[in-house]
Amino acid sequence: MKHRAFIAAGLLFATTAAGHTNPPVRAATQPARGQWQPDGGREQISLWPEGLSIARPELNGPETAEVGSGKIAGRTVTSIRNVARPTMTIYPAKGSNTGAAIMVFPGGGYKILAIDLEGTEVCDWATARGITCVVLKYRVPQTWWHDGVQTAPQPQMALQDAQRAMGLLRQRAAALGIDPHKIGVLGFSAGGHLVTAISNASARSYDRVDGADDLSARPDFAIALYPGHLWAGEAEGAAKALDLYPFDPISRDCPPTFMVQAEDDPVDDVRHSIAYFLALREAKVPVEMHIYALGGHAFGLRPTAQPITRWPALMETWLHTIGVM
Repeated sequence: MKHRAFIAAGLLFATTAAGHTNPPVRAATQPARGQWQPDGGREQISLWPEGLSIARPELNGPETAEVGSGKIAGRTVTSIRNVARPTMTIYPAKGSNTGAAIMVFPGGGYKILAIDLEGTEVCDWATARGITCVVLKYRVPQTWWHDGVQTAPQPQMALQDAQRAMGLLRQRAAALGIDPHKIGVLGFSAGGHLVTAISNASARSYDRVDGADDLSARPDFAIALYPGHLWAGEAEGAAKALDLYPFDPISRDCPPTFMVQAEDDPVDDVRHSIAYFLALREAKVPVEMHIYALGGHAFGLRPTAQPITRWPALMETWLHTIGVM
């Protein structure tokens, strides 16, 4: 089996020809900074009541935020590892409030969270356009690959956290000036897969906790950037048809979806997006997809000379088109 190397968020990933990533080997980083804290003194809101028993991720140490030595678009990337206490951080809309909200799922292979590149930087963009933004710090790590075979872990901790956060956000919608029918999700890489999971889930993946769980967990629109864990053909020896993994069901109630990926993505093959696009089209779910020849993986929202980094303007037009803005 051939391997490639890919560096993101200060980690070196060994990537197989099948497209998945082996456990990361730590690249040189600056000293750990302890637990991540959002800027501006914003509160991290715990998703689950104190004392409630929830599944524990595969921790190998305390929660830490680290700044990688590598750079993307000339800037470093901060990543979080070992998240046992999931939270959401709310960034209020600035200027004229559109009433819309976006919940952001950072990527990181369900191993880490690229919290700035694929998290808070989305909120910089969104809040400046009158959109409330929420960054989800979901539980990691959790293993999806075992001996070259991918299966969805049970429970899917990230999905539980995303569904819980959606209910809590809808519960607070009036106080935050949010239209509860204009709440969407946006995610990158593994976070992009989490977008598809919450968009198609038939029910909550945990038992009811309180009134927040009586509210819908399904988003009103969805944005998936270079998602993985979708195309079944990535598994070595699998058929090359554009089929989805069995653990990725499609619902006709899936919300309108927007997708972006690069054809030369070395981590998540572009067929993840193509397979999902075709499945949504078959289910008659409105979907818009943009595929660029160049762009690689983990470009976030940081502008460069590459045309793919202008995707936020396309997304903004799409949000107007579907009536969110």
